Amino acid sequence: MTDLKLIEESRSGNLSSFRKLIDQTSPFAYSVAFRLLGDDDQAKDVVQETMITIWLKLKKIRTAEVYKTWIYRIVVNKCYDQLRKMKRRPEYFTDDRTWSVIADNTADTASAELENSEIAGVINLLTEKLSPRQKMVFVLSEIEQLSADEVMAITGLARTVIKANLYYARKRISELLEKYL
Repeated sequence: MTDLKLIEESRSGNLSSFRKLIDQTSPFAYSVAFRLLGDDDQAKDVVQETMITIWLKLKKIRTAEVYKTWIYRIVVNKCYDQLRKMKRRPEYFTDDRTWSVIADNTADTASAELENSEIAGVINLLTEKLSPRQKMVFVLSEIEQLSADEVMAITGLARTVIKANLYYARKRISELLEKYL
């Protein structure tokens, strides 16, 4: 993802290097935040807060390998806090503008853009029915395709808790799919 030299230069106060670091980090941070929150504006806010946290705490990072896990942890924790704050989550309907932002980054053709939009809509609809913890584990494991060890490092949850939440998330999604299909 990023190299240690860029991190070191950013740590020493080089704003140009930090900007490059942000340019590399923002897309995947936004992807995770959007998938967890399902709202473009909230995801952008989380990414912005994450970038501020990176600037303030970058001196603690010693290796490029740790950086990616650290960023995931910051994004996930900020999203998890946001999800917990919402006492009652309103029903969310994706609009064309929101999915066009994502599709612009993932699709080369009009049909691929439509397909990405449809898939994202289904994922959002299904994951909105999960608890915040289940959603977090499901998105990181199944959508971001991170290993169980990476999910443990990011969330701070025990392997058994991750497995249980993933099991119940998959079960709930299967039930919803059967209901709608």
